Amino acid sequence: MKESLYLKDDLAIVNFNIAFPLSKQELLKSAEFGNFLRNFIDVAKDEHIDLYNYILNGKTPREATFEIIKLLRQMIVLELDEIDSVYLNDKEKLLDFVEEVYDYWKGHQRFSIVNAGKGMAIQESGFIAADSRFNNLIRELYREVEEKLLGRKNKIYRQLQTGTNAAISIRQNKTKLSEKYDVLKDIWFIDSIMLRTPLILYPKSNKRSGMFTERDTNPIHEFSGNKDTWFVYPAKIGSLLAFIYFHRDFIASAVSLGNLFELANEEECNQKPDLICLFGNEDNSEQTTFYHDKEENIWVGCVSYHERIDYFGYIKKMSLTLHNLAQMEKGWLPIHGAFVNITLKNGKSKGIMLMGDSGAGKSESIEALKALGHEKIKNIEVVFDDMGTIHIEDGVPYGQGTEIGAFIRLDDLDPGTPYRDMDRSIFMSPQQSNSRVITPAVSYDVVATNHKIDLFAYANNYDQAFGLHRFDSMEEAKNVCKEGKRMALGTTQEVGISTTYFANPFGPMQKQDICEPLIDNVFACLKENGIFVGEIYTHLGFNKENREGLQTAAKELLEFIEND
Repeated sequence: MKESLYLKDDLAIVNFNIAFPLSKQELLKSAEFGNFLRNFIDVAKDEHIDLYNYILNGKTPREATFEIIKLLRQMIVLELDEIDSVYLNDKEKLLDFVEEVYDYWKGHQRFSIVNAGKGMAIQESGFIAADSRFNNLIRELYREVEEKLLGRKNKIYRQLQTGTNAAISIRQNKTKLSEKYDVLKDIWFIDSIMLRTPLILYPKSNKRSGMFTERDTNPIHEFSGNKDTWFVYPAKIGSLLAFIYFHRDFIASAVSLGNLFELANEEECNQKPDLICLFGNEDNSEQTTFYHDKEENIWVGCVSYHERIDYFGYIKKMSLTLHNLAQMEKGWLPIHGAFVNITLKNGKSKGIMLMGDSGAGKSESIEALKALGHEKIKNIEVVFDDMGTIHIEDGVPYGQGTEIGAFIRLDDLDPGTPYRDMDRSIFMSPQQSNSRVITPAVSYDVVATNHKIDLFAYANNYDQAFGLHRFDSMEEAKNVCKEGKRMALGTTQEVGISTTYFANPFGPMQKQDICEPLIDNVFACLKENGIFVGEIYTHLGFNKENREGLQTAAKELLEFIEND
């Protein structure tokens, strides 16, 4: 990134490689601070007209910016009665201005970047330490100016995250991609991420719409990015390696991947990826498409630049779609659901896999089971909370996961649940409906390990029955699962009863001809191994506030674990 400070709407990216102030004076003298202050004055013309008139006071915005910075630099070293400035004639108005500038900065989604490696003092001291120093510097500057204008010290100090919300270190990486993908070769890889949690983000959109569709040509030929405006998050999704390239305007979504997908190390990034995602491509279209490069055996996805994709569900689901497509080619069956290993205090242990589309009650059923059985349950190991796979080895079906975290609707959780792990969580639009939280849940070693399945159940949120029901035949089970019926709750563009092939619009629906024989093989294997195959009734499609259906389902799940 060429700019030392990139500002767009409510996004701010600070490039420590170009500019890193070591003192309050350096910060105030910097071109970055001047540009930011000038930007605020331009905004104040429409949103704070009284302050705008006070600051300009017959000057041009450029002149006013110079005078304000001069005053602030004097305030750092002098007492107010030693300073000659027209702005000090109304200290209360000047304090209002300082407060508004401070709030304007905090109102941005703020990120810092620094190159990993050696050669600069900031690199050698560590990007976390550098970002923390920047955070302290902003806060100290604000407090010193505020207290001088107040004429007294504060009595209460709040240690707000006033610098950035998150920081990333980046590095160059040589991949084993062919010349076909040379346009990607100079884009910087994320090496490490520091999240200031709980992190609260306000994306421009709060739901996903449209479908991911196959295309006939490789989107790499339409790639419009470069190393100054793009980065790559190298992710381990299940057992696959994905290079998720993203436009910097969507850095909030990309950084949030740190709570969801394991970040690949430098050695792993020297390998050829299984998946490539181009997120935020400025191709003048509104596509969410994928392509199978059979020559290279790489699945390539593309999501066009648009304000509506400023929602974490897009980058997550495109990545998982590519994963599912690649795994189906290998003979693995993708499962849209949740899978946990539950160990009771009496020593009994069961692998519970629930399947269902968005809003069906998969995660909610697990949460209800945790709450109901807290006195009997010794440990709950989460294998996956949204997407996983079943594959067969030596005649036995095993489950594996894809994510190290969970992306969950706050509306569907018990009120206290989001706060349990809030110190590590990322909250998205908590003030809106369909608000979400991304919480780390499990280590990658657990995700990418084979796990035995003892119960496989479809999450039914649309029938009036209660509890847990075992299917009479595998044909009945397959029919229910392939119909993928649910009562949609508006988490995507759908509302009301809907059906999706195998409850999974992220690969299986697009490639039904490949998925169909996989379903037959897996369900036959489940039957041969005597595994419970049925459905649970969550009732979430009727009344989200009434937890009776979930409680009954959780009670019968617990009884299965205890007695089967």
